[in-house]
Amino acid sequence: MRFVDEYRRARPVKRLEREIRRAADRLGRKVRFMEICGGHTTAIHRFGIPSLLPDQIELLSGPGCPVCVTPTTYIDRALSLACDASCTLTTFGDLYRVPGSDGALEDASARGADVRVVYSPRDALKFALSDPQKVVTFLAVGFETTAPAVAATVLEASAQGIENFRIMSGHKTMPRALRALVEAPQVALDGFILPGHVSTIIGPEPYGFLPQEFGMACCVSGFEPTDILRSILALTLQVVKREFCVQNEYRRAVRKEGNAVAREQMSRVFEPCDSQWRGLGLIPNSGLDVKSEWRAYSVDPPDPTLPSEKHEDCRCEQLLRGLARPTDCPLFGTVCTPDSAVGPCMVSSEGSCAAFYKYGAGGIES
Repeated sequence: MRFVDEYRRARPVKRLEREIRRAADRLGRKVRFMEICGGHTTAIHRFGIPSLLPDQIELLSGPGCPVCVTPTTYIDRALSLACDASCTLTTFGDLYRVPGSDGALEDASARGADVRVVYSPRDALKFALSDPQKVVTFLAVGFETTAPAVAATVLEASAQGIENFRIMSGHKTMPRALRALVEAPQVALDGFILPGHVSTIIGPEPYGFLPQEFGMACCVSGFEPTDILRSILALTLQVVKREFCVQNEYRRAVRKEGNAVAREQMSRVFEPCDSQWRGLGLIPNSGLDVKSEWRAYSVDPPDPTLPSEKHEDCRCEQLLRGLARPTDCPLFGTVCTPDSAVGPCMVSSEGSCAAFYKYGAGGIES
């Protein structure tokens, strides 16, 4: 398959492995690179990337899974909406199973609430069109990748005069979270594998503050083995040479200017707001709120300053900051499994716990 097979061939993988090892020999110390995309987390474990790296290079997972960083307060607000018999809640599948303070949306559904799993916000709009007696609310979570489609759906609802469609925005934007990460005193990182999907929308330039202000190595990456290995090589060489920049190794999808049409859709419907991130806390202007002219299509999300309930033993918050690994959690693989998840990092298919549980350290194609 084009754009897949050529990025999985053994010979380029072995060549990149050798080049990374040669570059790592010049480091003189251990370095830590963090991926901040759930798709990268899954791919890294699936393809056994850590097993190909020398001891000098350590990979950590960050806040790249949108479901994982959604706070408990958002789930609790959704559960309260589910109690309203006039409301139909629609959600992506991962969010359906994330625990709130009093169970998950799947539990509310079992008790009789009208909660439906959809593949896109337009599916939710179709439900609203087919049942005008119900207020259909879409739980809008995700980064810059999913926000344009949600914005376009709000605009479509308005154009069609569909008055029973709502969204509850839990959208977040990535650059502010990266600043919060590098400014946190507990985190010692040398570089970032930057998110491929987010970068198709915003382009590489919004990350420029990382090398300029913090001397961080940065590289936008694709999702296949050679994509990720090329990005790790690029980061390693930036550290070796002490020449830091935002490098783009996903040029087949990410352009310098990003996607102007998608950003225009977002800016028509959304405006920046403060947002609560699981693991990172309240980050100013890191979320997206619905603009006043579109409030008829919005349900108010929870107050971002509200504290979010935490499970005493769950390590998801530390995982999202790069302060722990899945196997550091006392619940991992025993109490907490994909079939009985305690934390969102095990619930979501893009969560680091779910990826490590499924693929382990060696991957299936290493």
